[in-house]
Amino acid sequence: MSGCSVKLFALSTCVHCKNTRRFLEDHKVDVDCIYVDTLQGEERKQVVEEVKKHNPKLSFPTVVCANGKVIVGYREDELKEALSL
Repeated sequence: MSGCSVKLFALSTCVHCKNTRRFLEDHKVDVDCIYVDTLQGEERKQVVEEVKKHNPKLSFPTVVCANGKVIVGYREDELKEALSL
């Protein structure tokens, strides 16, 4: 494990989201993946508001590290740096 856990906000149909999740899992990062498009009702509204706090453009994937670092998009170099991989 990298010593960092992350919350991954993703869309189930997004290739960049899938690549981000695969990258994190391949590097043994503890990933809490939330597929926003599969949520409904109040739960979806709450998650969308949480994503907007970190990424006002509401684009995916959005990765939120336990240390507060936010990475938007599939960016291996930024993920490696943020997670000390």
